[in-house]
Amino acid sequence: MATATTYGARDHARAQEGTRAEAMPVVPATDWPAPPCSAGHLVWAETVAGGNYTHRVLARGTELRLTDLRGDACAHVVLYADGRPWERLNVADTVKVQWNAYLTKGRLLLSGQGRVLASLTEDTGGRHDALCGTSTLARNTARYGDGSPQSPSPAGRELLKLAALKNGLEPRDLPPSIAFFQGVEVRDDGSADFTGSAGPGASVTLRAEQDLVVLVANVPHPLDPRPEYVSTPLEVLAWRAAPTAAGDPFREAAPEGRRAFLNTAEFLAARGQS
Repeated sequence: MATATTYGARDHARAQEGTRAEAMPVVPATDWPAPPCSAGHLVWAETVAGGNYTHRVLARGTELRLTDLRGDACAHVVLYADGRPWERLNVADTVKVQWNAYLTKGRLLLSGQGRVLASLTEDTGGRHDALCGTSTLARNTARYGDGSPQSPSPAGRELLKLAALKNGLEPRDLPPSIAFFQGVEVRDDGSADFTGSAGPGASVTLRAEQDLVVLVANVPHPLDPRPEYVSTPLEVLAWRAAPTAAGDPFREAAPEGRRAFLNTAEFLAARGQS
């Protein structure tokens, strides 16, 4: 179809309606072919290409599942309390308050205010990282020749900046991210050992404990030793559910978690949310 004229370009664009690409959002999400819940509950369905990003505002109680489809995705995630960008993921507090640097089922993602942003309710992979953050423009330029967002090797921070801007946030609002699906372990001498992927099909599920802004960049882990830029598709699905209730094992597993949930409940109650 000729696109040299405005009419031709219009007809070509309209002809793409209904076309499905490997990596794209599905709108409405309820058209996703195999939802993990009642199809009517699905609110976000997208496949994020390697070297790309996505973002969404999710209501409290929503469950978000990330899946590494081919074994070389790495989801760098930042969370904010919706409407309060100063309350955002604090990786240092997430690690130190829970006395554990390794993310897995049962861990909580905490804000700097000592409140729970999300609970990690399922984890089939076990290889994640809360220590190294994401890649930068300078590092990717030195390593791959370019790290700009439109390049073949975009840096995670550059993509997260774009996602942040689309939610009214500025680069200064970006805290360190956490990474799912590419693992790091700390050696006895304090250095970091890259443990790589758990393989295709690994997934994690997060439960939103407040209304959240979610930013995700799917780029190689900064410690990935391979000389080439390797990043494969990431599946993102979210569905309506309920926040963690009083008495739930996630709230009662440890004193630190109980206090974080109490802080969250008190704050939400003052805002008229139970």
